[in-house]
Amino acid sequence: MKPVSLLILFLTLFLSNQAKAQQTQVTGTVTDGSTKETLPYVSYLIPGTTLGGRTDADGKFSITLKDGANALRFSYVGYKSQTKNIKAGGAQVLHVQLMPDAMLMNEVVITAGKKPKYRNKENPAVELIRKVIANKSKNKMENYNFVAYQKYELMKFSLSNLSDKFKNRRVFRNYQFLFQEQDSTQIGGKNLLPVFQEEKLSDNYFRKNPEKNKTVVIADKRVNFDERFIDNQGLTAYFDRMYQDINIYDNNISVVSNQLLSPIADTAPTFYKFFITDTIKNHNPQLIELAFTPRNNTDLLFEGRLYVTLDGNYAIQNAYLTVNKNINLNFVRALEAKLDFEKNPDQRYHLSKSNLIVDFGLSKKSGGGFTGERTVTFKDFKFNVPQPDTVYKAAGPLVVMPDAFKKSEEFWLNNRPEPLHPGNMKIYGHIDSLQTIPSFKRTMDIVTLFFAGYKDFGPFEMGPVNTFYSFNGVEGFRLRLGGRTTPALSKRYYFETYAAYGFKDEKWKYFLSGTYSLNNKSIYAFPQNYIRASFQRDTKIPGQELQFVQEDNFLLSFKRGENNMMLYNDFYRLDYVHEFENHFSYTLGLRKWKQSPAGSLYFSNSAENALNDRIDHINTAEISLGLRYAPNEKFYQSKIYRTPFVGPNPVFNFRYTAGIKGVFGGEYNYHNFMGSIDKRVYLSQLGYTDVTLEGSYIIGKVPFPLLAIHRANQTYAYQLNSYNLMNFLEFVSDRYASVNLDHNFNGFFFNKIPLLKKLKLREVMSFKVLYGGLRDENNPDKNPEAMQFVRNENGQQITNSLNREPYMEGSVGVGNIFKVLRVDAVKRFNYLDNPNVSSWGIRARVKFDF
Repeated sequence: MKPVSLLILFLTLFLSNQAKAQQTQVTGTVTDGSTKETLPYVSYLIPGTTLGGRTDADGKFSITLKDGANALRFSYVGYKSQTKNIKAGGAQVLHVQLMPDAMLMNEVVITAGKKPKYRNKENPAVELIRKVIANKSKNKMENYNFVAYQKYELMKFSLSNLSDKFKNRRVFRNYQFLFQEQDSTQIGGKNLLPVFQEEKLSDNYFRKNPEKNKTVVIADKRVNFDERFIDNQGLTAYFDRMYQDINIYDNNISVVSNQLLSPIADTAPTFYKFFITDTIKNHNPQLIELAFTPRNNTDLLFEGRLYVTLDGNYAIQNAYLTVNKNINLNFVRALEAKLDFEKNPDQRYHLSKSNLIVDFGLSKKSGGGFTGERTVTFKDFKFNVPQPDTVYKAAGPLVVMPDAFKKSEEFWLNNRPEPLHPGNMKIYGHIDSLQTIPSFKRTMDIVTLFFAGYKDFGPFEMGPVNTFYSFNGVEGFRLRLGGRTTPALSKRYYFETYAAYGFKDEKWKYFLSGTYSLNNKSIYAFPQNYIRASFQRDTKIPGQELQFVQEDNFLLSFKRGENNMMLYNDFYRLDYVHEFENHFSYTLGLRKWKQSPAGSLYFSNSAENALNDRIDHINTAEISLGLRYAPNEKFYQSKIYRTPFVGPNPVFNFRYTAGIKGVFGGEYNYHNFMGSIDKRVYLSQLGYTDVTLEGSYIIGKVPFPLLAIHRANQTYAYQLNSYNLMNFLEFVSDRYASVNLDHNFNGFFFNKIPLLKKLKLREVMSFKVLYGGLRDENNPDKNPEAMQFVRNENGQQITNSLNREPYMEGSVGVGNIFKVLRVDAVKRFNYLDNPNVSSWGIRARVKFDF
């Protein structure tokens, strides 16, 4: 170190030591002397002065006392005031316990009249909250033209409320270093087993016009599990979705994948009751403590306290949010959120700290569970200070600096707003140690095999196991075995294969693909950038393109009606996939496709001699372009599929496919344009609706296997994106438009029925409408030269075009049965004269909801 640097260091230490000698730094926590719970917003004063403050939402305080100040007096409504003496000089930590103010009386006789009915009219609490609502726009961050700030996030997730018996089980003999203890009165209980932790530091920028948000992650430190078992990036995205930022000025607040009405929403007085419970005069500005509770304690609403400023801003200074025990949040046993705000230079307020704790369990009375806690601290605010355009033009709304995951421990010590608990400091090392223990590895192997369906063998993994055995009307009993390479073999090259055999048709099916990653990342990691070549020979139900599930899944083998019409397909494919950080992606494809009928399916160009004049196969050669844009999308990348977390942002898809005659044996020229939009619409107390709009137009004369064969479902599983009472191959179109609506009321009605409220059931309903048609050139009823539609053994035509009447079906159902099951009664409204159709049916779907 240079001499000048040493001199500066010594002077700094000397001056800071002198400053400390002239003042006293006091920090501490205020708790309830009986329950040991922390007390938020307790007032404290230096006796004989007006100097003081209030504890934050966690009961913590900090104050610097100058010479002559030797005491602090703490007071809180409903508690006895207490004065603590302070020793002059240095830093001190106080632990203050306030006792409830209970008065002893010999005898009390209370005569009460009829309790007045709660009304909004002439209610000072409601008048106050209306002023808060009227001033919301003024206090929102979006009111500024430019905002910049630094944000620190701490996310912790633990097994919680663990009994000593559980902790001392033999299986945990070598894992005792993992357990932590906390105050048993806190959410989560006494014993905790931390399993995940992440710290993130980011610079954030907002511009009002044109509106832009930018987040630059400058540091990220998290528990990293073995990528063979867990998608670390997806796990972070999942927790971010469960524990989103809380903006009390929004009408709806996202908590645990649900949206709860804010206590200061525009319609809050309709759904909440408000009560003035205290006036805090020794705070500048004065505050009104406002308690609120739902009018119906089973609705998806908060309860808690607000602290409103009386300085003309009517801003929220602090907030404490929780939920009623009767609320239908499924696995949530307890929830608590605390918000602190600080004053800006322009006398308005910004959020300075938020803390959200959620405890999950199978039931309110169950023992062990999971507890997640997210603390966010904001600092270094800059208002209306323009940033260069380059800040917003960089790739995507989120940028992660290259060295974000490489920050030293010294960096974190200097940049954490508050020191971590010693136990939390050790989590990173503990989880690393845990993953080296053989018994833990064996456990993760079993769990991964059960949930993801793959067995890892290092550079190769075998699976998915749910496709090893299935059956259908064409192949009969079907066995399949396959697997793929892993990044342990190469981060550039990936290979996947399987072989299957049908014992009824006595044919082999197989698949082989080779993929080259162009960005030296796993092809399963975001953003993807790879090229893939593949060949597949296998069966397929015409029109079936299922999402997030394999067609030869064992559970989908059980179907209603006749299921002996399939295709033998030979696919030669070359695909290029490129994703961008802003969640825009495109796919270029080249495909040679040979389709041969299987079972009772046939291809024929003759209506009069369909049995003898049959076509063995049709050949096509295609080029395609796919575009997808999913702004701000979050997802979990499993070993098989990328599962998006549905949010408020729409997802746009567009695909163009061109058939080329004369290339690679292609027999048809055509153009297929297809587009879709998916959007979740939140309706506050009435739940949410998932909306899908889809349309397609095919140009050219093509046989029916190349038309849009509408997605039918003959299984007993309820499929969101299929028509659950439509038969396979029942309808085809060369142009169509469809609307799918699926609404979940989140128990809005059931919660008001005592028995159903206890069961936490939820009402669901759906409606699907499909409007389509065929041009004469593709309709064999109008054009004898067109490929004929399929008929059954009785000569009845089972494939049809949609006429002027759209196909419609709807359902009503009950969700959250045993917390995981949804059962729908499905009704088909028209085309009931078609062969072998059902006008109604019962379908079930397994889905985990919070």
